[in-house]
Formats: sequence, structure tokens, C-alpha cells
Amino acid sequence: MKTLLRLLFTFTLCACAAAAEPIRVSSFSTILTEIATQVGGDRVQVFAHVKPGVDPHSFEPKPADLRAVTAAQVVLLSAKHMEAYTGKLKEATGSRSDFIEVGDRFASLRLPDEGSPGATIEDPHWWHSISNMRRATTTVRDAFIAASPAGRALFTANAERYLAALDTLEAWAKGKVAELPRSSRKLVTSHDAFQYFARDFSFTIYAVEGLSTADQPSSGKVARIIAAIREQGVKAVFPESIENPKVLREITRESGAKIGPALYADGLGTGEAGTYAAMFRHNVTAIVDALK
Repeated sequence: MKTLLRLLFTFTLCACAAAAEPIRVSSFSTILTEIATQVGGDRVQVFAHVKPGVDPHSFEPKPADLRAVTAAQVVLLSAKHMEAYTGKLKEATGSRSDFIEVGDRFASLRLPDEGSPGATIEDPHWWHSISNMRRATTTVRDAFIAASPAGRALFTANAERYLAALDTLEAWAKGKVAELPRSSRKLVTSHDAFQYFARDFSFTIYAVEGLSTADQPSSGKVARIIAAIREQGVKAVFPESIENPKVLREITRESGAKIGPALYADGLGTGEAGTYAAMFRHNVTAIVDALK
């Protein structure tokens, strides 16, 4: 009987230890790293592969990244073709990890593919829509619950707090954008990263580059953007935090528009843009104040 009790006690200790073991998470997005940290709390150990200020379009995983993914239980990806290396990650792990391609869990905006006339391509910059952030949060929550059912109550409560913060952010953004007349909502950016934002807040986008920062504009496209700025009286054009293409300076010289504050297009920055709410507030404030 004593032996049986000792065995039961030992089993209980092991079960509690297993339940307390944090979920090992690999994140390939600064946005998803924040969501994972906020939802998971101390029940997750997040390895952030893509750091703030790094261009996710050009990121390539190194051997250390592949080793971390192999040890991960949950792998978080932006998806919508942002990570061209997803197949490499799955091959490295033998698909033992749970790959959560978050962006594929909700509808995409499809834009003309400038390299293939008549074709369209998915816009991967889904986080510029707060409604998409809500869906991403519940997706991460559900992935953590599946990986560690004992943490359901914690993950659910943390997700609810984060969702409430997103509601507050959205209410503020609507009020701030309302300061700008609809006729002035013309957004000229370095590359085409703000279409989800434009959809939600009724902006028209004029992007110098395509969906990727590697896309280069033709002289004809630049001329059309300059003409649109002149015709519609656009007051400012916006560079991005991770690059400032020379072509924007050409556009300002030819159009008379000014260079506005740098926007955070491809993820979180550092300092003032180190959280999603701070990044979104910075972008909205920069856009509205420069265009008023």
C-alpha cells in the first residue's frame, strides 16, 4: 500500500511539473512575438527569430534558427507568403512542431501582381488591421490551449485582456483618423504595406514599391504617383523605418509634397514603436498630422 501511495505521489509530482513546463514557441514575426508573450505569459518561452527593425521580406533563417525550431512545440508564422522559407523550417523539424500559419486563418486582400499582368497576389501585411489582430490573438490562444490544456484559463484570461486593449486602440484610431477629411486620405508610402489599414480607414494608397521591399518601381509608375500627388494636393509622402528610398526624395522635388515621419510598415520597431499599440499610434498620428 505504501509503495502504491509513493508511486501515486511521484506521478502527481511529475504531472504537475509537466503542466508547469513552459511551451517552447518559435516566432517569425515581431507582431506574433508580442501576441505570444501577452497571451502566454510565464507559461510560454518565446524565441523571437525576427527582431524589431529587421525586414521580414529579406530575412533568411540561419542554422541557429533551424535548431530552435526543431526544439519548439509551436511555430508562429505570419503566412500569406511572407515567409518563403516555411518549407525549409518544416523539413528541418520533420513536421514535429505545430506550425501555426496565422495569416492564413483569415481572408486576404489580393492586389495586382506588378510582375504578372492580370494576376493578383496576397497582401501579407495583415497586422495593419486591428480586426485581423483580434483573429490572430484568438488563433494563438487556441494553439497554446492545444499545446497545454492545463493553461486554458490563463491563456483565455490573458487573451481577453489583450483583446480589450485592441478595442481601446481601435476606438482611439477611429477618433484620430476622423480629424482628417476623407478627401485628404491619400497615403503615399515607400512600399505597398498599408492596404489593410487603407481598407479599414478609407484611405487610397499610392505605393512606390510593390508588396515586397525588394520590388523596384518603374519610371512610369513614379511619374504617375507624382501626377496624382499634384492633382490631388497630397501634402506629404512617407518613408519607412527600415529604409528610405532615394526615389521618395525625387518625388518630393517633383511634386512639392514634403517628407513625412517614417512609418513602421513591416513590424515593430524599438523605443517608441516597441509595442503594437505604440507602433499603431505612431503611424496613425504621423499620417493624420502630416496630411491635415
